[in-house]
Amino acid sequence: MSLSSSDPTGWTSLGHRLDQARNYDDVFAVVRESVRRVLGKERVGLGLGLSDLPAQIGAYWQVTGNIIILNERLIRVLEATEPQAERTAYVYVVLLHEYLHSLGFLDERTDRQVVSNVAARALGNEHLAARLARGDLWEIFPQLRGAGTGDGQKVRIVRGFDSESTSRYIR
Repeated sequence: MSLSSSDPTGWTSLGHRLDQARNYDDVFAVVRESVRRVLGKERVGLGLGLSDLPAQIGAYWQVTGNIIILNERLIRVLEATEPQAERTAYVYVVLLHEYLHSLGFLDERTDRQVVSNVAARALGNEHLAARLARGDLWEIFPQLRGAGTGDGQKVRIVRGFDSESTSRYIR
């Protein structure tokens, strides 16, 4: 990774990496690096599944599990209504929230505060994802409230997720 002369730590490059992300794996790599840099914690080998969930649930991680389930219905609404940058920032915030749960931040209020702190410190306070992390995603994207509801019965596994940590043994 090249370091800019105005940022000898290389931290602003995380914001640039997120802005260039084109899939869930790219976004999650920035999530993991953000947490590693800010909190010094890491967990590898998580999977991602997509499912139609109730509209008020962006995603969930089952305690002791190794898979994050992202609400695909909400992603489809955002794909129809928001530019790529907003969708990527949304996915970053939601995956960061669930990743922190998997690291032991189980209290929702604490987790939301840590999400905001990590996003601001890792990406810069004015990065779109950091601004989203400070707010209520359902107020920022009110169209999500009308996304309808799903029952989560079917889960589609995303291949190639968390490839930084699994590429050595999963192909």
